[in-house]
Amino acid sequence: MNRCVLARVCVLLTVLCLAVHVYVEFKGYYVKSWRTLSPTKEPQKHIKTQTVSEESRGLSSSVNTCYPTGRRYRKSLRWKIVLEPWASESHSLEDEAFRFIKYITTPQVSCKNPANSLPAHGSWALCLDNRFNLAQSINTKHCRVYSLGLGGEDKQLERVLAKAGCEVHCFDPSIKEAHLQDSHMWLHRLSIDWRDPNPAITSLRQHSSTMKLSAVLNHYGHRQLEVLKVDMESAEWKILENLILENVLHSVGLLLLEVHLHWAGFEVSGDEPSVVRYWFSLLKELENTHFRLYHSYRDPMKPQLFLQKNLHNASSTYILGWVNRCYSAL
Repeated sequence: MNRCVLARVCVLLTVLCLAVHVYVEFKGYYVKSWRTLSPTKEPQKHIKTQTVSEESRGLSSSVNTCYPTGRRYRKSLRWKIVLEPWASESHSLEDEAFRFIKYITTPQVSCKNPANSLPAHGSWALCLDNRFNLAQSINTKHCRVYSLGLGGEDKQLERVLAKAGCEVHCFDPSIKEAHLQDSHMWLHRLSIDWRDPNPAITSLRQHSSTMKLSAVLNHYGHRQLEVLKVDMESAEWKILENLILENVLHSVGLLLLEVHLHWAGFEVSGDEPSVVRYWFSLLKELENTHFRLYHSYRDPMKPQLFLQKNLHNASSTYILGWVNRCYSAL
């Protein structure tokens, strides 16, 4: 009888010790993860305040706010973006539109491209300022370019970059062949989406449909992109949201983005003020990911339509150039 009691006591003590050990291990893990991965409001305020004066300081303060040298970027799980506060208490379309248009037409940094750098081509302008590591990558021909389109887009910039020695990949569902190669330029019959393929769709159709950009990068084994050009005819908003949520943008040096403002965009819902607030919040997420607006082009050939209205003389189409001031080539 005493032996049975002693055996039970030993078992209970063993289980108790194991439980304490597991608790201590998991507590330390979650505390460390919380401190490493969870952003607080104070750093965001610091970044927003800093962008006002960083141009005058020559971006010298970027060392303190970029990711630590040699430390791999750790992904944190996100399900949705954080919406910015309303432009005004009235939640009016006028106020939201005014804030948004002012934001996309006010460059945050200027790019002083060297005289011997690649020239700007029409509305698509590169930033080859020597203050950014991107310039060195392109000049030394250690550069990779992704161009996302839906057919019929001007490929002049892509051809110039390919001629300069960059590895250029164009993703376009309208081409006839699955893959084509012309010197340093590859064409892929594929459309970039913001969703995973629907399992209800047959496998035959899946092979010729779409992929998320993160899946494409994993498929080709590409870790970094010096230039990402997005011309997706109103699908850019949901694609940009996906790139933010999946932490793809930290590996992009230069983002060239064409935005369409004549309607909300594919699968963007809500009333008109909410739509504009959502657009604005997406672009502010870029700023929080160390991107700075250096180029804004208003297409004079497009109609002046902002959500089917004439607001603040806004064009229906803008081309924006964003440079990642913390980009570091491998």
